[in-house]
Amino acid sequence: MGGLSMDQSFVQAPEHRPKPTVSEATGIPVIDLTPLTGGGGDVDALAAEVGEASRDWGFFVVVGHGVPAEAVARATAAQRAFFALPAERKAAVRRSEAEPLGYYESEHTKNVRDWKEVFDLVPRDPPPPAAVADGELVFANKWPEDLPGFREALEEYAKAMEELAFRLLELIARSLNLRPDRLHGFFKDQTTFIRLNHYPPCPSPDLALGVGRHKDAGALTILYQDDVGGLDVRRRSDGEWVRVTPVPDSFIINVGDLIQVWSNDRYESAEHRVSVNSAKERFSMPYFFNPASYTMVEPVEELVSEENPARYNAYNWGDFFSTRKNSNFKKLAVENIQIAHFRKSIAA
Repeated sequence: MGGLSMDQSFVQAPEHRPKPTVSEATGIPVIDLTPLTGGGGDVDALAAEVGEASRDWGFFVVVGHGVPAEAVARATAAQRAFFALPAERKAAVRRSEAEPLGYYESEHTKNVRDWKEVFDLVPRDPPPPAAVADGELVFANKWPEDLPGFREALEEYAKAMEELAFRLLELIARSLNLRPDRLHGFFKDQTTFIRLNHYPPCPSPDLALGVGRHKDAGALTILYQDDVGGLDVRRRSDGEWVRVTPVPDSFIINVGDLIQVWSNDRYESAEHRVSVNSAKERFSMPYFFNPASYTMVEPVEELVSEENPARYNAYNWGDFFSTRKNSNFKKLAVENIQIAHFRKSIAA
């Protein structure tokens, strides 16, 4: 693939290397959204399921989601066509520090290089000025030339993802006994982006990871993955890494850090990683549903009381997001920014 060759930059510290076998996760909630997408169902019962999954696991699988199978097929075909291009064609749309969208093959997670190549795009091109996370960054898509249907397929997919994201946001709000559209206003000028991931076969899958352990910084992540498998989640009950088995025609939903903060820790974002293998390449497509850059993130007032005070100080999403983006772009001398840095110290 795009010329990845194993070297020291990919090697995880011994304590973070994957074990030779990772057991398959059991009991992961699979939630059928048909009552919401098809109408006429018990939406409150559905919201309760989503709430339970967000509290106990921090992620869940959705089926009956209403995303047309053809839209997914066109997007995944476009993804495979792009990564099959010669290295110089991909390099023509390579991202830079000032222009963080496009192709990249040197992503770092917690200061270790990931065994993958990616292509990032924003669903709204160009984004409204208020959604640009940093005055110096240019969030404009770099579309590859001479790849028929690529842009159209991904724009169609992005539209379907946004519809699903708002439906999920409503279910999360309902599960917290909030007004169904309580969180919608934060997404007026989104910083949402889509990532196309390609994980080539890796000669040393015992030393490297496709993506190192992390939690997603945004609100929700909607993940499409192929049937190869490799997504590992840290199980809450015992801290062990378990493999999420691909379910046909489904999406995996990750609760992100913003939901954790908005819910004042009622829900917790899931720590996850991607393992690679030496035999098969793997493709996935996460849709990162993120709010406007001017959003001040803090627990929503309805969930804060004298008995249950706010557990976080407010922080600016745009500043947080651009700091995280930079630390993923290059190796930094310090750990990248986390919501724990904004946690209040509450006396027992």
